[in-house]
Amino acid sequence: MGWMLHRPRLALALLALLILLPGPLLLQVKLDNAPEAYFPEDAPAVLLDRELREEFPQDQVLVALFRGENLYSAAFLEPLDRLVQGLEANTAIDRVLAVTTVDQIRGTADGFRVEPLIDLQEQPLPAADTLRDRVLGDRFAPGLLVSDSGDTVALIIRPHPMETSLQRLQLEGLLRDSVAQEGLTPQLVAVAGHIALDVAQLRAMIKDLATLIPGTLGVSLLLLWWLFRRVLVLVVATATISAVTGLAMGLLILMGKPFTLISAIIPPLLTALTVAMLMHLFNAILHAAYRGLDGPERMRIALAAVAYPILFTALTTAAGLASLMVSPIRPIETFGLVAALGVLLGAVIVVLLLPAIILRWDNKPWTTRQHGMRWLDRFTTGSTRLALRHPLGVIAAAVLLMAVAIPQIPKLQVETDLYSFFSEDHDITRATRMVEDSLSGVMALEVVFDGPDFDSLMDPERLRALERVQTWLDERPEVDYSLSLPDLIGEMHWAFNGEEPAFRTVPDNANLIAQYLLIYDGHDLYELVNRDFTRTRLVLNLNAHGAGELNALMRDLNAELAANPPVDMTWNYAGMGRLFADQERLLIQGQIDSVKVVGVLVLILMLVMWRSVSLAVVSMIPNLAPVVLIFALMATFGIWLDMATAMVASVAVGIALDDTIHILHGYVERRRVGASNTWAIARTLRQRGRAVIGTTMILVAQFMLLAASGFQPTSVFGWLTAFGLLVALVFDLLVLPAILMAARNYLPARPVAGKAAVG
Repeated sequence: MGWMLHRPRLALALLALLILLPGPLLLQVKLDNAPEAYFPEDAPAVLLDRELREEFPQDQVLVALFRGENLYSAAFLEPLDRLVQGLEANTAIDRVLAVTTVDQIRGTADGFRVEPLIDLQEQPLPAADTLRDRVLGDRFAPGLLVSDSGDTVALIIRPHPMETSLQRLQLEGLLRDSVAQEGLTPQLVAVAGHIALDVAQLRAMIKDLATLIPGTLGVSLLLLWWLFRRVLVLVVATATISAVTGLAMGLLILMGKPFTLISAIIPPLLTALTVAMLMHLFNAILHAAYRGLDGPERMRIALAAVAYPILFTALTTAAGLASLMVSPIRPIETFGLVAALGVLLGAVIVVLLLPAIILRWDNKPWTTRQHGMRWLDRFTTGSTRLALRHPLGVIAAAVLLMAVAIPQIPKLQVETDLYSFFSEDHDITRATRMVEDSLSGVMALEVVFDGPDFDSLMDPERLRALERVQTWLDERPEVDYSLSLPDLIGEMHWAFNGEEPAFRTVPDNANLIAQYLLIYDGHDLYELVNRDFTRTRLVLNLNAHGAGELNALMRDLNAELAANPPVDMTWNYAGMGRLFADQERLLIQGQIDSVKVVGVLVLILMLVMWRSVSLAVVSMIPNLAPVVLIFALMATFGIWLDMATAMVASVAVGIALDDTIHILHGYVERRRVGASNTWAIARTLRQRGRAVIGTTMILVAQFMLLAASGFQPTSVFGWLTAFGLLVALVFDLLVLPAILMAARNYLPARPVAGKAAVG
């Protein structure tokens, strides 16, 4: 550090290089918030889904809902059919389901035939009422392509597998443009489905990035100006934040990781953490100036006071963030790694490069007190008096608070519902509600059954077992629509027997079933069973969106199948419903592992820094309290532990440790040179209390800006983290000094720690 202090031009050149270096990489960012990006590649649900898609189509679709008075007239059906044909001509699309393209099985004099539900080539085209009755009388169309009342019809686009959210955005854009081209925009009332949900999340993420990155930077600069009133402070802060956030995003791209809604939190988070480090550096320079120091000596004393704490706090913050790397959810793992490296990079820049730049180009005096600093000093003085005069009372209040909070934690609910990320009046929420009210639920779940050998799923006994499972599921309130191989075979049997209702079931004769399947020449059979007839899927549309509800349904079905086995078939679950359900288990596993890791890492680092078990234990108290109170607050107000909130605890601990270390470092150094316990506490809080309050104020303001987001994950992450930081501030300024006073006889009289200048 001393070597670089006398080479300001080199420091400036290195800072400029760090700012410019990631520029070309940022143009290659891959925006992808698709559900597949969140799961471990070797997760059982992912492996099964990948295997299943080799034989069956995917279940991620885009649903367009049309409503109007003439839906069954040629004036609507002809442009609808042109729309379908145009979409199916696109290489990104596998199939488009509509009333003009799906199959219908009808009886004939000598058997049955498969024909379009509505054939526009039929001449003359039947009257609109006749077509409406035909569609509503079909076994499969109501609930899938048409509402029970007939006043709403749907078009379902099933694309080939898509790799990024941008591709899904393009698909939705293609749909809307094509609808407009055919003049059907007035009848289009909703666009929903998992692809539309992914697009809505992408738009929310982009909107947040466009507002939160400049917003957090602006708030930081405004508060730094209020505290220090120096142009150079703003310039170096902007440059440092640009370097740290740019390099972190560059690292994300170099790692080949997608930019998700979790990654979107990294830039504002690193902005906040970088400003916190800058705040301590600027405050140390100001304190050295108050002592009459100037030039290189002022900078040397300032660095001696804060360089070691800044580097160590960066290490502990990075440890807190890195604990997220044990999460099995890939974006959270990536978030932990990239954010941790970003924090360490920020500390190196603040401690190694900025002092030389400030020393060379900052000529304005630092000794003029500003209003902001006077306010901080008054606040610090008041909290110090309370802690020193009434330590036992402060400790008792803290213990009482913990006693109330801890019993609430077991009530915390783990849940993931991506639709809850949006407000009730958001377009995707209203569109989803409209589709589910008119047709069926948008959550797809597949129950996959495997037979023992070739053609085993042609056996009547096994098919009737599948029918029983489907009947059980149809009685569940979560299930709006179901489709199975027995449905299709039963429809063939019905049509073959003169469309008599009594024959709408699976026949007892295996040879007859084989004949039906030989005659059938429609599109739907091999979307339900593979060509070897060894695997079939029972497809469900559910109105349940949350992982908890999905897991409950699968647990109940497992119990039912265990009590009433489906002959000799095995079963499993696949589709988006299975993937979302598994998030509950992955979140719990990741949260438990992360809290364990961060607790152990931080305790080890505290032992290394203070070289005292008692001081290490004391230092943990102000940093565990925010975690306890955050979880208690979530449990009390019914806030779920989900994708966003799963990161709050580790982030809060990592940030809260910073101020604890700065305060304890000042206290330890004064005790080391012989200061009394009371004087060491009071003098440390006088010097470093303003920086602690100032950094917390800046951080809370930045996270409250995140809380103002209309996107629920960003908003909840912001205000929960802000709450945790305020709790940490109270414990650092009140509870920590009170503990140091009350436990003075149990703490080392001359502790050992990194050297620093004190005053």
